[in-house]
Amino acid sequence: MSWLPRSPKARRRLWIIAAVTPVLLLAVGLSLWAMRDSVTFFFSPSEVTEEAAPAGRMIRLGGLVVPGSVQQGGDGSVSFAVTDNAAETRIVYQGDLPDLFREGQGIVAQGAFDEARVFQASQVLAKHDETYMPREVADRLKETGEWRGGEAPANAAYVTE
Repeated sequence: MSWLPRSPKARRRLWIIAAVTPVLLLAVGLSLWAMRDSVTFFFSPSEVTEEAAPAGRMIRLGGLVVPGSVQQGGDGSVSFAVTDNAAETRIVYQGDLPDLFREGQGIVAQGAFDEARVFQASQVLAKHDETYMPREVADRLKETGEWRGGEAPANAAYVTE
C-alpha cells in the first residue's frame, strides 16, 4: 500500500478521518432531511402555482388585501383576497384578524392550500405602520411598475394581534 503514509501516527490520523467523515456526512444529511418540513417559503399571488406550492405544503403568501373582498363567515371565519396586481388569491382565516388589518394594505398569511386551491391561513400578519410593506411584496410591485410608495424601512416589524 504505497498510498498510505509511512509514519504510524499519520496512518492512524488518516484512518480516523476516513472513519469520522461518513458519520459526519450522514449526520448533516439526516439533519437537513429532518428540517425540510420546517422551511416556509414566501410567495406572491402570481407565483403560487400547483407545482411551486402543492396542497398541504406550509407557505407564506403576501400581497395587498383587495378592496371589497373581505367577507365574514357565520362560523367565525374571514375570507378575503390578496393581490400583487398581477394575480389574486383567495384566503380563508379562522379567528380574529390583527387590529391593523385593512383593505388595500399589505399582509402576509401563513398556511397551506387545500385541494380546491383555496389558501387556508393559520396566521395573518398585518403591517406595523403606514410606511411598511413586506419587502418581497414591494419588490414584486416595483418589478411590475405598480409601486406607489417610498422606500420601506428595513427595521419595520409585523404585528400579529
